[in-house]
Amino acid sequence: MSKKLGVVGAAVCALTITAVAVGSAHAQEVKEKPAMYSYVGNWAIPRAQWGEMEKNTAADAKVLDKAVAAGTIIGYGNDVNLVHSADGTTHDDWWSAMSLAGVINVLEQFYQTGSSTTPVLSSATKHFDNIYMSHYYNWHPGTYKNVYTHVSTYKLKPDAPDDAVEVLSKAVLVPFLEKLLADGTIHEYEIDTEAVHTDDPNIFEVVYIAANADGLDKANAALRESIKTNPLINPVFGAQVDFTVHRDYISRSNVTYK
Repeated sequence: MSKKLGVVGAAVCALTITAVAVGSAHAQEVKEKPAMYSYVGNWAIPRAQWGEMEKNTAADAKVLDKAVAAGTIIGYGNDVNLVHSADGTTHDDWWSAMSLAGVINVLEQFYQTGSSTTPVLSSATKHFDNIYMSHYYNWHPGTYKNVYTHVSTYKLKPDAPDDAVEVLSKAVLVPFLEKLLADGTIHEYEIDTEAVHTDDPNIFEVVYIAANADGLDKANAALRESIKTNPLINPVFGAQVDFTVHRDYISRSNVTYK
């Protein structure tokens, strides 16, 4: 979901540290949840094959719907990247479970049926996978078509505290995202780190699924307003996060959550 707040989204980390310093009530309210694992398969598909990729995704949904019904996974989806980069991907598909076994068992089903070697996937010019873990997440149950997933990727500086992501999540990110979830601006959010490290262990991602394109603007406006109320955000955040590797992603998504 290659599964992140707007251009100004990075500043929330600083707000987190500041909020804790002044005894944020939100930090006391937010509890760490059981680990949720997510598998994401990322693909760079030639433009001429995008129609075939859509058919492939529809076929995969039959397997994933059964996995949701059986309780193996709690959700799944697929994304079409809307903002392309020279070395990036065009599509991804993903599913989430409350155990690593649940994620792997579904992956093995696709290997066993040959779904991982269909002609359209074999046409990919690039492919890689990620497995993420989150302790901070929530969603609206249901199926949502043509919604928008926003991902922001950040990297902590080497001297950042070991619990920086936890503190960030409890003090600011979760309360902020829960408000957006409650008013219907977003349908899902999660704060991810890699469960299987194929990238820098200091990287974390903030993901949300907006109900529509207006939701992207609403989320950014709400975030800017939060930042405006606290002048200490930027200097504190700058001490924790390496901005040189910050990236944002927006995709059009179809998702199902149990």
